Amino acid sequence: MIRIGIVGTSSISARLAEAVAAVDGVEITRVASRDLARARAFADEIGAPGTAAGLTALLAADDVDAVYLASPNAVHRAQIDEAVDAGIPVLVEKPAVLSGDDWDAAVARARARGVVLLEAMRTAYDPGLEAVRTLLPRLGTIRRVALRYEKRSARYDQVLAGEQTNIFDPALGGSALRDLGVYPLHALVRLFGVPRSLHGVRVGIAAHTDGAGSALAAYDGFVADVAWSKITDTGLPSEIQGEDGTLEIDAIDAPRRLVLTPRGGAPEVTFVEAPSNPMVGEVAFFRDAIAGRDIVADHEATSRTLRLVDALLDVPLS
Repeated sequence: MIRIGIVGTSSISARLAEAVAAVDGVEITRVASRDLARARAFADEIGAPGTAAGLTALLAADDVDAVYLASPNAVHRAQIDEAVDAGIPVLVEKPAVLSGDDWDAAVARARARGVVLLEAMRTAYDPGLEAVRTLLPRLGTIRRVALRYEKRSARYDQVLAGEQTNIFDPALGGSALRDLGVYPLHALVRLFGVPRSLHGVRVGIAAHTDGAGSALAAYDGFVADVAWSKITDTGLPSEIQGEDGTLEIDAIDAPRRLVLTPRGGAPEVTFVEAPSNPMVGEVAFFRDAIAGRDIVADHEATSRTLRLVDALLDVPLS
């Protein structure tokens, strides 16, 4: 049994705990927070027996074999290094770190110490993305791709009220691009590799970061556009267009309904069978990685995605 300690008491940690409960061979044993009362309350909520006063105490606990980091983005790198140096495998919430260089350095450190390090990018380990990949040959030559994740955050109301909040705070690594834009960008990299060129626009908000944006990626023979937003909603699906057909994807972070329309034919609907909690796949993969599964390709996908994010973050806010 792999005993996991959680750093962070947000809703994403609660979802991770639910996913762990659905995966054999893993369990949550402790919750860490600088506020022990908060750690205890969250541990009771998710059914974890223990707590710890911060990461250092968590890593020293005799009932913790691995950690899940769901702390603010800006502290991920330092926490990864501390856990890796302690010989503890790490599953770190996306974005894993704040730059591609930081990720490559963290991976090199983990490999040198023989410790598993994995980004918790649920899209990569969701059966929906593999279902999309399986249908691509039926589209013929790909010519256009449009991937999007646009969902208004309830915390945007705080920004509009003149307040700051973690997910929009640039000092903590917050931005719509890092929070939601990474999903379509990672799917793009997983499905089609790294684009030949990338151009973007970021919409600035009062929190001094991007609230929405769009990127245009050029590949040999086709073009891809990626859209993200935490200040607006959309009812539009993602879509992949080929010369022989078009594939509509309901949600790029966790595809569940795929509609393939062959050229001149009737739409064909595929419903993807998957766990109700989309984080189950990443937890199972993390367990398997600790058991020895190769994760070199996963490290590379995270690095390539983060470098696209780096390029887009260089674009001035509009």
